[in-house]
Amino acid sequence: MKKPGTRHKARKRAVDLLFEAEAKNIKATTLIAERREIYPTDDSVGTMYEYTVHVVEGVTADAAQVDAVISSHLENWKLHRLPAVDRAILRLAVWELLYANDVDIDVVLDEAVELAKELSTDESPSFVNGVLGKVAELAPQVRAAAAAE
Repeated sequence: MKKPGTRHKARKRAVDLLFEAEAKNIKATTLIAERREIYPTDDSVGTMYEYTVHVVEGVTADAAQVDAVISSHLENWKLHRLPAVDRAILRLAVWELLYANDVDIDVVLDEAVELAKELSTDESPSFVNGVLGKVAELAPQVRAAAAAE
C-alpha cells in the first residue's frame, strides 16, 4: 500500500476538524484558532498543516453553497441524515472540486474515497464516489467560471 502523503494527512485532519466542529456546533475555523493557541505549550493537539487550514477555511466560508450542491446530488437521502463523517468528507471534497483549481478532479475523488475507506462504513466509499461523481461533472464549468471572475 502506498504511504499517505502530506496532502492526504492534511485532508484527513480537515475531515477530523469538520466532524468535531459539527459535533460541538461551532465553526471549524474556531477549532483551528484554539489548536494554534494551545500547540506551542501542548503539541498533543497536533500540527496544523497549511493545506488543512486552507480547505477548512474554504469549506467554512462556502458552507451554504457546498451543502446546497451536496443536497442537490443526493438521491433518497437528506444531508442531515448522512453519517457525520460522510458529511465531512463530502463537504471537503465538494469544496475542492469547486474551488481548488490546483487539485486535479480525479485526485479529489480518489482522496475522498480513500478517506471514506479509512474513516467510515463499508458502504461509504461507493456512496461518496457516487455523489462526488455527479458533482465532478459540473466542476470544470464552476472552476472556469470562478477563474473568469
